[in-house]
Amino acid sequence: MAAGGSLSRTERKAAARAEILQQEEQRDRRRQVSRIWRKPPSERSPEECQVLSESDDIVRELERRRKRRDRLRRRQEEVCDEPEELKRKVVELAAAIRNAKHLVIYTGAGISTAASIPDYRGPNGIWTLLQKGRSISATDLSEAEPTLTHMSIACLHKHNLVQHVVSQNCDGLHLRSGLPRSAISELHGNMYIEVCTSCTPNREYVRVFDVTERTALHKHHTGRMCHKCGAQLRDTIVHFGEKGTLTQPLNWEAATEAASKADVILCLGSSLKVLKKYPRLWCMSKPPPRRPKLYIVNLQWTPKDDLAALKLHGRCDDVMRLLMEELGLHIPSYERARDPIFALAEPLRPEEEGTHSRKPVAPPQGAEPAPAPRDEPPARPGGWLGRGCAKGTRRRKNN
Repeated sequence: MAAGGSLSRTERKAAARAEILQQEEQRDRRRQVSRIWRKPPSERSPEECQVLSESDDIVRELERRRKRRDRLRRRQEEVCDEPEELKRKVVELAAAIRNAKHLVIYTGAGISTAASIPDYRGPNGIWTLLQKGRSISATDLSEAEPTLTHMSIACLHKHNLVQHVVSQNCDGLHLRSGLPRSAISELHGNMYIEVCTSCTPNREYVRVFDVTERTALHKHHTGRMCHKCGAQLRDTIVHFGEKGTLTQPLNWEAATEAASKADVILCLGSSLKVLKKYPRLWCMSKPPPRRPKLYIVNLQWTPKDDLAALKLHGRCDDVMRLLMEELGLHIPSYERARDPIFALAEPLRPEEEGTHSRKPVAPPQGAEPAPAPRDEPPARPGGWLGRGCAKGTRRRKNN
């Protein structure tokens, strides 16, 4: 022992070596126990059984890990209700909708899978495939159209059965279904909208193509300029790790107000793993008896299942088809010629023609754009909601 009671350099090195050897022995022991533990009990030798009996702490940890993996695997499994069970649940859901005073719908990626847009956490979802180390292919969204679920929601709103829609999706299909802008909160943005944040209020430009070609996390400039002030335009997408600050199309104020008034919330096609982090949407400040009744339509487990008045295990289109039939409502068909995006969109100026390479959403040949939804500002001659959308689209096609 050195003076002062401190260890000498040789003693410190010996202690470090002893600690490393002990850690290696523990790792070897864990590997040995794990190998034995994975064997069927009938195949374990008496010596192996003895090893397990002397390693209770390691066995308990292995058991905890297995239960956790099994639980996660079960949560990722898709479960479908039997047809009769699903129909019974839809009847109950329809009654709740009829009696609701203020119904709000929360939508996730699951309502767009029928439009060939991948979800995130399903068996073939983006996050699922990435976690498995598999690659994902880019999806051409220009051919995507509002699904039966999108059109059903727009119909329910038209009949005053739904007061507001809160969406996590960026695909713009709620807008294209005919749902008024004031009735939608697109919390994560809209791929067809770019804005000028230098103008007050922010000036929006609706496009007929995906404006996010050049944007990414913390990189939002699209490469085009505001027609009024000349400032750079930015997309409206809110990526993971970002906080959405735009008034539109996020429309957080309307989403919060709708949630505060809601007596029924219907969640369609969302894992709710992101939405659960927004306490304002769940009225958590209210005592439980005064919170809105929750109805969930999803094939997989969600963190809100235990709080739901009813969980329907079914595909969104299947459930909405049964629901609209039970409510006695006709589901309108999507007609591309009447897609509101063509009336809302601002055509590119000649000098902007080369600023994107994404395929635009094109109207049928010779079709005139439908009028904008009733709560939109009227189009101004030559303005940013102007008449030239169809003409502008044809010009891009001819070039």
